[in-house]
Amino acid sequence: MTQQELEKLWQEHTTAEFVKRDLEATMATMTDDAYINIVPLNINARGKDMVLAFYRDILIPSVPDDLQATIVNRVIGERYLVDEVSFTLTHSKRMDWLLPNAPPTFKKIELDHVVVVEFRGNKIVGERVYWDQATVLKQAGLLKD
Repeated sequence: MTQQELEKLWQEHTTAEFVKRDLEATMATMTDDAYINIVPLNINARGKDMVLAFYRDILIPSVPDDLQATIVNRVIGERYLVDEVSFTLTHSKRMDWLLPNAPPTFKKIELDHVVVVEFRGNKIVGERVYWDQATVLKQAGLLKD
C-alpha cells in the first residue's frame, strides 16, 4: 500500500471506531490475526475474536459523546503509521480502556497519546497505544498530589 492508502485505511478505521461507533466497519479494516495493545494498562487483545470483544464490550460502548481528537503529528512509513494525538473528553461514563473499574468522575481529561499502527496487505494488523496514565488519573481526581 502507498502511504496515502495507509492513511486512508487508518482514517476509515478511526471514523468507524470513534465517530460511527460501527463494530462491523471497524473490524472490516483489520486482519484475522489483529492485535490491540494498550500499553499503560497492559490490555492485550490478540486475534480477531479478542479484538472484536475488546471493541464490542470495552471501547466502542464507552466512547464519550464529547470526545475530540486532534492529530498533532503523523509519520508514515512502508508498513507503519505513527500518530501523536491529543484527546479531550469528559469521564462521563465507565471507560475501562482508560480508567479501569472507575465510576464516572465527570472530570475533563486532556490526554496526549501515541498510537503505532501496523499494516499488512490492505488491512491493519494491530495498534500499540501509549500515554501517561498518572496524568490521566490525576485529571480524573483519582491520584492525589
